[in-house]
Amino acid sequence: MISFSGRLVLLDIEGTTSNIAFVHEILFPYARQHAGPYLEKNATHPEVRKALDLMALDAGAADFAGWCPEAWPADNAREWLVAQIFHWMDADAKLTGLKNLQGLIWEAAYLEGGLRAPVFGDVPARIRVWHAAGISVRIYSSGSVAAQKLLFSHTEAGDLTPWLSGYYDTTIGAKREAASYATIVRDAGVPPKESLFLSDVPEELDAASSAGLKVALVERPGNRPVSATRHPRIVGFDEISIPGVG
Repeated sequence: MISFSGRLVLLDIEGTTSNIAFVHEILFPYARQHAGPYLEKNATHPEVRKALDLMALDAGAADFAGWCPEAWPADNAREWLVAQIFHWMDADAKLTGLKNLQGLIWEAAYLEGGLRAPVFGDVPARIRVWHAAGISVRIYSSGSVAAQKLLFSHTEAGDLTPWLSGYYDTTIGAKREAASYATIVRDAGVPPKESLFLSDVPEELDAASSAGLKVALVERPGNRPVSATRHPRIVGFDEISIPGVG
């Protein structure tokens, strides 16, 4: 049990609010399987073109037209891009453009009713309690903001977005950099010392702690075991004691 008196709870997703298996065994394979058909169907959609330009920036090019060696949206251009997507996914690359495109693919699946996101049983009740107590509950994940909103609006427990106050992805900075957390608490209008970050990744907690936030390591079923860390550990959100909050 840890005690926290503050105004902001910042949550990681994978391994914190949702099990790792959903991301790696459902979401990523779905994006891989449907990348080609989705791009064929939506090649000229403005949001897709924006994601492609972001992918080009990630690759060091000025824009997609200057990066893709073939004329878009010809079949050979799409095949080239899908091969690049697979290469990045195989490397588990945390790239903004890739995450944006994956989010668009998942959006289509959520809206068609083919996907529902699992969350750990303690998550819905605790974020409602925190929200009701005036605590801002926000999300910080390597997945795009769009993908985050889709996940929390289509969970197996229903739509949880009414109790979430903000979302952040790697467009504000990498999760292992202290400056990213400084940016988040500044945006939330909450001092670092009144902010709590929960994650299953020690290096992320190190960065947040360096920025002045309070942190805790979340040890959920299926998470990678952490043998040593200087941070407090919890197995669920019920282990966070907030004075005056039931």
